[in-house]
Amino acid sequence: MYQTKEIAAIVGVHPNTVRIYEEWGYISAVPRGVNGYRIYSDLHLFQLKIARIAFRCEIVQGLIRAKARAIVEASGKADFTQALEHAQAYLSHLEKEYNRALEAIELSEQWICGIKSTPTHTYTRKETARVLDLSTEVIRNWERNGLITVHRLSNGSRAYTENEIKRLKIIRTLRTAHYSISSILRLMNQAENMRWTNLNIKKVLDTPEDHEDIISVTDRLVYSLEQAIESAKELIKILRAKLNVEI
Repeated sequence: MYQTKEIAAIVGVHPNTVRIYEEWGYISAVPRGVNGYRIYSDLHLFQLKIARIAFRCEIVQGLIRAKARAIVEASGKADFTQALEHAQAYLSHLEKEYNRALEAIELSEQWICGIKSTPTHTYTRKETARVLDLSTEVIRNWERNGLITVHRLSNGSRAYTENEIKRLKIIRTLRTAHYSISSILRLMNQAENMRWTNLNIKKVLDTPEDHEDIISVTDRLVYSLEQAIESAKELIKILRAKLNVEI
């Protein structure tokens, strides 16, 4: 049995965090002793460890944070079978985003170097959204904010080529990295100016700077996703061990 300060020290959080996690349902309800103090068990300790590992990821954009939260909420209900299922889905999602980030780095290098594909096929906005796994409204919003300009056919409809799709993939990755639309527009404009320079675009910067480039942003995203993938694998491992003990 543990008191609040004791269990908080074990998992490395402030005692108030433990109380908040109980309030939010991230751990099971905590009984109180005759003195009114909370009494935590090994179950609560396990649930706190799950929460700590799941929330290591610094990426909060889109589904990543929501999927991590789903693991913690299932664990807080002591439904570790569902928590494991969520953890496996979380890992799959992270690996998908990781591969997208690697692709974005390659596409960014090609784009900054001025390498373009010769258009052989055009896509409608709906088809483009399907290719990118995005909604048409998201793409429409990016166009409205000047992130991309799309050629129109004689009938007035937009025609997306592979070049536009590549740029949209870069934008999608930057949004996953939690960059605002205004920041992405600035990065895109800077990248246009960098095409004819000899800047070391592979340099990873520790903090955002005025001269930061797209490659450095996606490099940091790749690093963060690698850390998140390791955390997801750790979650799966300890949840499987927990279930094996209980079965």
